[in-house]
Amino acid sequence: MLLNRFFCCFIALCLLAACNKDEELTIDPNAKLSFSADSILFDTVFTSIGSTTRRLKIKNTNANRININSIKLAGGNNSAYSLNINGQAGNSLQELKLNGNDSIYIFIKVNINPNSKILPFIVQDSILLEYNAIKTNIPLVAYGQNAIFLNNATISANTTWNSQLPYVIYKSATISENSHLTIEEGTRVFFNGKATLNIKGTLSVKGSKTDSVVFASDRLEQIYLNESGQWNGIHFFAESSNSSINYAVIKNAIVGITVDSLSKNDQPKLLLTNSVVKNMEVVGFLGYQTELTAFNNLFYNCGQYLVYGAGGGNYNLKQNTFAGYNLNFNRKTPSVYLSDNVSSTQNANLSVTLTNNIFWGWLNNELVIEKKAIATVLTANIQNNLIKTTQLSYQGNGNLINTDPQFINPSLGNFKLSNSSAAKNKGADLTTDRFFTRFLRTDLENKTRLFPSELGCYENN
Repeated sequence: MLLNRFFCCFIALCLLAACNKDEELTIDPNAKLSFSADSILFDTVFTSIGSTTRRLKIKNTNANRININSIKLAGGNNSAYSLNINGQAGNSLQELKLNGNDSIYIFIKVNINPNSKILPFIVQDSILLEYNAIKTNIPLVAYGQNAIFLNNATISANTTWNSQLPYVIYKSATISENSHLTIEEGTRVFFNGKATLNIKGTLSVKGSKTDSVVFASDRLEQIYLNESGQWNGIHFFAESSNSSINYAVIKNAIVGITVDSLSKNDQPKLLLTNSVVKNMEVVGFLGYQTELTAFNNLFYNCGQYLVYGAGGGNYNLKQNTFAGYNLNFNRKTPSVYLSDNVSSTQNANLSVTLTNNIFWGWLNNELVIEKKAIATVLTANIQNNLIKTTQLSYQGNGNLINTDPQFINPSLGNFKLSNSSAAKNKGADLTTDRFFTRFLRTDLENKTRLFPSELGCYENN
């Protein structure tokens, strides 16, 4: 009997030892963990203070144990997020053993006060993990300050946005073909990260002198006020038609506006009027075999070009100011570049009408128009512009060559003309232009334009 008891105790001890024995450890960097999601999105739109929770599963799909050296919240205790790691509340945990084919759970909670003006529209953080000399992170994204959020959204019906709440685009928003988005005066459209507004239907931006429509990054801190490259830009696709942007501020993107095709009817593909395009990392307007009809606009401070149009197309530019002043870039390309050519196999006819514009900046040539292909036709009507250039062909037709326009304060973005500017009273009469009554009768500040007008987008009367 005593022997049987001893044997039973021995077996029990062996089993207990076996249960407590760790599995063989692997430190092979190819032995990786799997995650139930590569990012965590909290898409609840709070209208009052609230919280919500998501779950992340981490699994060791290997046969051997992996030691997780560290799990922590990047923002620490200052984050809007909090963690519960494998049943333990806290924003960090060290040296966690995860056996082969076993799992742990992390519960992530976010606390949002949507009325806080210091809270971002998109509240972001990340969970940082380190194991087997591997460092990885799981992004955390939540909707913050009260707004209307669009996450990879498609607008497939006629829709109107107004100024009651800001619109925040996460990843992208797309106006589908045959759909029409109207954006009313005073509306603010913010873009998170590399987000894009895609136009395959029609966009009508209806700002006013007193209440422009703003397209900008969702980073509202002072340090980001004039920071370029914060979002992708606005892209008009081949399917789009009859779009217009009036009284808008488009700023701080990589490319402000991209258009890649010609109009499908007798209306402009894009009618851009009374708008400011600034602080683009690459270019303000990018066109490929397309067209641009633009009046009373101010373009300045872009990394390479203010306007770049290649592969031919139609450009009707009147009473615009293209100011090639670069506060943050070492630019080596002209402010405005138009060409019939993209490559040896991509070229088309180019039609250019430039009237009463200013093309000025720090380089010797701020307007370049090139014909490269033998088979194409270049039609150019260039009159009554102020142009900084070494090209003698621009002389005549009322153009002022290499005469400083005397902007009031370019370093502060003030491109109005001083009283002694040579660009005063040099504009051609545009009263017979088909767009005169709607757009050219007044300047960017809605002042009545008297002819001969000032060159550029500002009238001095």
